[in-house]
Amino acid sequence: MLVKWIRCGVLDQDGFDRGQRGWAALRNRPGFHGQGGGWSRSQPGVAHLFAFWDGQRSYDAFMAGPHDELASAQTGTYEMLAARTFAHRLDVKVGFEPRFSDADLLRVALCKVRPDRVGHFVQMQERVWNPAMAGSPGMLRGVFAEGADGDFLVLSAWDSATEHGKYREGAVARLSQRADLDADVLSVAGDVVDVVPEWTV
Repeated sequence: MLVKWIRCGVLDQDGFDRGQRGWAALRNRPGFHGQGGGWSRSQPGVAHLFAFWDGQRSYDAFMAGPHDELASAQTGTYEMLAARTFAHRLDVKVGFEPRFSDADLLRVALCKVRPDRVGHFVQMQERVWNPAMAGSPGMLRGVFAEGADGDFLVLSAWDSATEHGKYREGAVARLSQRADLDADVLSVAGDVVDVVPEWTV
């Protein structure tokens, strides 16, 4: 599965929102599995979107075909757009599906991993982070995916900000130490996203 992460700096939030609802046309595209997103909690005017495809071929066909027509509805509503793709490596909780209808909040983390530590980082994701997140009340599902140049994406969906806050306060520092995260990564950047239900496809 291919995961696409789009981050937009939005100028016209109402116009962007109206345009985003037009992406419902994706439902009929071969190889498309789902899309959702919302607004950043920490950065006003920043939108995050996550799309899921069965592979590079179907994604490339969409980009070469109807993508530009759909995207034209949002022309002029944003000043910055950054898009990256990642290849699925692991589910965070068994049986990941790209569903957002039951999620209140998304947590996205981008980890830049040292080249000589990729194997250890992936192993710790599987043995330390995934079980801890899967066992956290309120964590619905998630995905761990690999991009280019040692970049890894961790996306998790939560049923409430309260439950995510409990996990973050109670577990993250302890798990980071146990997984020796500082030795694995050059940087970790991320955001917390309030889901907009109407953007779910």
